[in-house]
Amino acid sequence: MKRNHYIFLGMALVALPSLAQVQPQSKDTTMNRTVVVEQEYNPIILDASKVNVLPKVEEPVVNKKEVEYAISSTPASNIPVGTMQAYTGKEVQPTSKPGYVRAGYGNYGNLDLLGNYLFHLSSRDKLNVNFSMDGMNGTLDMPYGDARKWDAHYYRTRAAIDYLHQFGKIDLSVAGHFGLNNFNYEPYGFSFKKQKFTSGDLHFGVKSTDETMPLQFNAETNLMLYDRQHNQFFGGVNETQIRTKAIVSGNISDEQQISIAFKMNNLIYNNKRDFYNEEIKSIFKSRTVVDLNPYYELNNDDWRLHLGANVDFSFGNGKSFRVSPDVTIQYVFSDSYVVYANATGGRQLNDLRRLETYNPYSDPSNEVRDTYEQLNATLGFKASPVTGLWFNLFAGYQNLKDDLYQIENSWIGGTGGNFIDLRQTSTNNIYAGLSASYTYKDLFTLSGEGIYRHWKASDAYTDNVSSPNYNPALWMKPETELNFKAEIHPIPALWLNIGYQYIWRAERYYGFSKTFFPAVSDLNIGATYHLFKGVSVYAKADNLLNKKFQRYLLYPTEGINFLGGLSFRF
Repeated sequence: MKRNHYIFLGMALVALPSLAQVQPQSKDTTMNRTVVVEQEYNPIILDASKVNVLPKVEEPVVNKKEVEYAISSTPASNIPVGTMQAYTGKEVQPTSKPGYVRAGYGNYGNLDLLGNYLFHLSSRDKLNVNFSMDGMNGTLDMPYGDARKWDAHYYRTRAAIDYLHQFGKIDLSVAGHFGLNNFNYEPYGFSFKKQKFTSGDLHFGVKSTDETMPLQFNAETNLMLYDRQHNQFFGGVNETQIRTKAIVSGNISDEQQISIAFKMNNLIYNNKRDFYNEEIKSIFKSRTVVDLNPYYELNNDDWRLHLGANVDFSFGNGKSFRVSPDVTIQYVFSDSYVVYANATGGRQLNDLRRLETYNPYSDPSNEVRDTYEQLNATLGFKASPVTGLWFNLFAGYQNLKDDLYQIENSWIGGTGGNFIDLRQTSTNNIYAGLSASYTYKDLFTLSGEGIYRHWKASDAYTDNVSSPNYNPALWMKPETELNFKAEIHPIPALWLNIGYQYIWRAERYYGFSKTFFPAVSDLNIGATYHLFKGVSVYAKADNLLNKKFQRYLLYPTEGINFLGGLSFRF
């Protein structure tokens, strides 16, 4: 019994200090609690002079301190209401090698050279240097039973320097480009046979990069020079072009934007021989063209709207004023199905650069006007019913004013010669097609497209009474076009590809020789294999079916041809 009294007395003495402190303090909360923790840690190392013996370390002694609580309250308004944001590390993409070199060679003298290097001068400055050369030099068979051979060659050389400086809110770009084409005409061509195109341009541009600015802009100006060494009538021709482009955009809301795009081309033509200036200017007319494109855009989860118009002015060449639509409407449902309608158009500037891509062997003898796409309207449906599969079903109508076409002509007098002339007329076509692609993981990708076009053009020709009517404006127009491509990646180091192209011309009858144009039928394959880090070997082959067809009017293409080489990344 006496023992129990001692126990109760001890418990009371222990509780007294706690009661004394609890009585005056306010309610303990996480909003007004201040905890002071002091810790002393000062180990004393003994016998440190004995470097070959681990010294003894005394256990740290921690002095106990009394916990003190704050007795003043803190208003809730002083506490930030925002929650702590989750930490997100800065994503760093693996940097690719700045240098790339490729070199290949094959039959028909096929050559493939490419070099590119990107200099990171600083975090804000980049300089890219590029050089390429490709072409062929071999003997080709002339079409339509001509027994003569054509010792053909065509080499393209390109060089470019592009500089980019990133200011805080604006990017500045400065660039210079050079191009050289060396080739010869077919045996029936002109006496000079060889031709050379030389081009160069200087570029200056500025672009806004701060999305918080009320207006976004992108502007550039380009000085572009082009020289054709020969012309069948008047010697060479020079083209000087100043191209200015700008676009300004402003957001109405997070989903809406209005923009206006401006493009102006000033073209000046002259001749190396001053006394032919007037003649050459009757074919290539100096002119100024201005294209305006105001539009409105809406982008949300369901709708994609682009509503605008192309307003085009021309001073000195063809019709002075034209208007065409610039409208795109897309409706997205179930995340992977899209119904869309497009109505577009606009000017296709027929400068010397475009004529080179259209047909480098052509040599116009009449005035060349700019082509104008009055309307290209499409209605379509895109869908992705399963992962990796996309298809696009579409149909439409296209109308072109002053559409270019190729025709054979002859120059009588002097040494004479045949040449490919250019003419222009109005054309239109109704088209329908289907394109599809399927990708399975990283193993393979299959893609294909088929398009059928029904063409109409004015001014049909009749060769003679027994010959059918034919229209040279449709000689090189595609009526049926099929394209297929497969890319296979069976093992990490190997890439394979196979492709096929088929083009059936809208007009197949060639009245001059009373024959028919063959369809384009081109089967090609390619492969790339990584030998080791940074080094790959590649090979490709074209026209494996050894078909005789023409990419350009009356100019033959290579038979079975192949090319192989090495590529390096560094």
